[in-house]
Amino acid sequence: MATIADVIKVLEHLAPPSYQESYDNVGLQTGDRQQPVTGVLVTLDCTEAVLDEAIEKGCNLVVAHHPVIFKGLKQLTGRSYVERTLIKAIKHDIAIYACHTNLDSVHNGVNYKIAQKLELQNAKVLVHKPQTLMQLVTFSPPENTAQVLQALHQAGAGQIGEYRNCSFQVEGTGQFLPTANAAPAIGEVGKLKQVPEDRLEVIFPAHLQHVVLAALRQAHPYEEVAHYLTSLENLSQEVGIGMIGELPAPLQEADFLQWLKEKMQLAGLRYTSIGNKKISRVAVCGGAGSFLIQDAKRKGADALVTGDVKYHEFFDADGKLMIADIGHYESEVYTKEIFYDTLSKNFTTFAVYLSIVNTNPVRYTF
Repeated sequence: MATIADVIKVLEHLAPPSYQESYDNVGLQTGDRQQPVTGVLVTLDCTEAVLDEAIEKGCNLVVAHHPVIFKGLKQLTGRSYVERTLIKAIKHDIAIYACHTNLDSVHNGVNYKIAQKLELQNAKVLVHKPQTLMQLVTFSPPENTAQVLQALHQAGAGQIGEYRNCSFQVEGTGQFLPTANAAPAIGEVGKLKQVPEDRLEVIFPAHLQHVVLAALRQAHPYEEVAHYLTSLENLSQEVGIGMIGELPAPLQEADFLQWLKEKMQLAGLRYTSIGNKKISRVAVCGGAGSFLIQDAKRKGADALVTGDVKYHEFFDADGKLMIADIGHYESEVYTKEIFYDTLSKNFTTFAVYLSIVNTNPVRYTF
């Protein structure tokens, strides 16, 4: 039977925890990793009402986008909704897992979901995240090069954008002298040995370091595997904040606003006007994305769709793009569809439910 640890493994493959922002708190908030899963409820926020729904549906794991534990807690006395939620989860043996800014940063995460809803074409990451890649250099006997590369590729190394199994190799000569305690696969103890070797180079996501090195050691014939690891400043094409793409066809301002309301199922929104200019290129950022206004301008966006824009930040549009504030909840509510689709494809021994609780604390009147 699948355990909570099994579910976490799938979620962390989807959105590696190392991609979270420094202020964030992703991962297992409460619960036992080894506990068998009876059902999973996916939600944007984990609240007392969501836990009531989980209890009713027989779920002992809630997967949420927003962490319920965000700031430090010094006691659990039920004085706040956070404390009450955690107390209820512990009493009913319900685990809570959060997948937040790490899901914001992956190519098929929060912002890609918005891009899908708006039918954006050629959607790409708006601002790429640095220091997410590493380079491995190692050396292999020519007759073992193919098996070493195959193992590295299977471990996740050698993917650059839409190209897989990427590597570089060059022929050379390796030299070593086995000491008395060595058990060399090639050469003899106490004798200097020179052998032909291939220098192999691959790039891989930094969070896969231990997996890639384990694969290297298992596939390599040598007792001691010479290798170098280097952190790269290269920007991963698939990791970063926000996305930008093209509408199926350019729209006038009023038509774009109507399109936005229909596609995101909005009751209303706040926006800056750009007059008669048609909107074609659209940037999106789930949650609070006003920090991307200048980046959206630089990338030629006609509009930035996000939430939580402050009054003075609207001035930064400066007539050059529309800032459309659709609300924090409204921009991220479809995140739970990502969890649902991912877990439903990977597990068949328990039910996965989309929460029907509206956790939006904001109400509107028109």
